[in-house]
Amino acid sequence: MISKNRKLQISCDGGAATGKSTGAKLIANKFKLKFLSSGLLYRYAGYVLIKYKPKKRIFFLKQKFSKLKYKNLNKMNLYTPEISQYSSIIAKNYKIRKILKNFQIKFATKNKNCCIEGRDISTKILPKSDVKFYFRCNLNIAALRRYKELKKKDKKINLKDVKKALRIRNNHDTKRKNSPLLKHRDAIEIDTGKLNKKAMLKKMTKHVNLTIGNKYGI
Repeated sequence: MISKNRKLQISCDGGAATGKSTGAKLIANKFKLKFLSSGLLYRYAGYVLIKYKPKKRIFFLKQKFSKLKYKNLNKMNLYTPEISQYSSIIAKNYKIRKILKNFQIKFATKNKNCCIEGRDISTKILPKSDVKFYFRCNLNIAALRRYKELKKKDKKINLKDVKKALRIRNNHDTKRKNSPLLKHRDAIEIDTGKLNKKAMLKKMTKHVNLTIGNKYGI
């Protein structure tokens, strides 16, 4: 746990189903940090655009995000194939990204001890974060992981379609013009295909403790 007179901000980036959300939540809980998933914000944006079909999308989203309480997103079902596909499409839109970027920066400003995960956190949202992690995972392992998650809600889903969707999503994220998925030069790589949760948390904790020690001389 970080004391009140110290600041710790962690950024976690990676492709779809690489385990970054799991890793980010684990390290956030370990050090009692406020947690935010940027992917959840994009899913929410996709959800409200699909549901309300506003004529003025940017104005509509500005209104929605100005009133949004992040904790409420965890109560919503935002993990549907339709939302996943649409959120990937709108993530390319510069004006939409700007709205969500502002929300994330305000979150980080308000919470000096936080962990944010996504695809451009280390490069665009928190470039001065104390610790940067970059998650990667073999596509076959990532697809199987995502398939097991989705199977709980949709019995008809098949592994082949999930793998194809992940490949397309990662291709979009790495090649888009606005804020593509990139590994920051200072990022510590976490290969979740080779680490279980316990080993992943141990590796991440080691680097966080080293950073705290170097920063505060302990």
